[in-house]
Amino acid sequence: MYSLSLGPLALPVAPLLLIVAVWLGAWLAGRWAHRRSGLPVGERPGDELVHAAWWGLLWARLVHVGLNADLYLPHPLAVLDVRDGGWHGWSGWAAGLLWLLWKAWRRPAWRQAMGLGVAAGSLVWGTASWALSPDDAQPPLPGVRVYHPTNGSVQALPSLGRGQLRVINLWASWCGPCRQEMPIFARLQRTEADVQFLFINQGESTQDVQAYLRSTQLPLQGVWLDSSSELGPAVGVAGLPATLFVDPDGRIVELHFGVLSEPALQARLRALREAS
Repeated sequence: MYSLSLGPLALPVAPLLLIVAVWLGAWLAGRWAHRRSGLPVGERPGDELVHAAWWGLLWARLVHVGLNADLYLPHPLAVLDVRDGGWHGWSGWAAGLLWLLWKAWRRPAWRQAMGLGVAAGSLVWGTASWALSPDDAQPPLPGVRVYHPTNGSVQALPSLGRGQLRVINLWASWCGPCRQEMPIFARLQRTEADVQFLFINQGESTQDVQAYLRSTQLPLQGVWLDSSSELGPAVGVAGLPATLFVDPDGRIVELHFGVLSEPALQARLRALREAS
């Protein structure tokens, strides 16, 4: 599961899990410090778990941007758009751990409480991530049947672009973030000849899709309709937009829920090529 539906809102699961894990760890560290370790109320070792999370996220973002500096330099404001999910995970975890080790070295009286908080937060994060992750790390594309808006032909999704690198975007014309990123996809579709871009509309009629394409004048190729909105639930997303990155064997290498900036999309294409 990559997103959680709360009424009209769909929220990414990973950030929610991180918030819950850090909050629980910080709360337990504070309770332990004051009730078991006898620390004064003014001392708050639990806050250091929050600080470690912030430092870890900052470092993970900076490392990701640094490794893809050639992509971000033409679009400097995209560095601030963390919705694109551009993080270097291991660097972030290492930075957060170093922050905690430094604080524990400076404040020996905090070590027990901080250790309990880190253990509890890590247990929550690891257990929830394991429970919500797919059984297969790189699952195959589901056999959802999609319809062409012009000629009405019907195809199983795995057969479209078989044997190629594929980027599959789930979208709808009423979705603001979808409209925001669509010109980026249109530009890269023209320049990335080795990648098959597919745009699978979720739940709209042929008339609505064609009206949107006419109004925007986007030269999109590979637009198909999933009129029953089956693809999202089949891959574990409950909202839009979502983008699948698929290798030539038809396996989903990565799924991103939310809007993508141009550097973030190019970085994922680079990683997809390297993985294939």
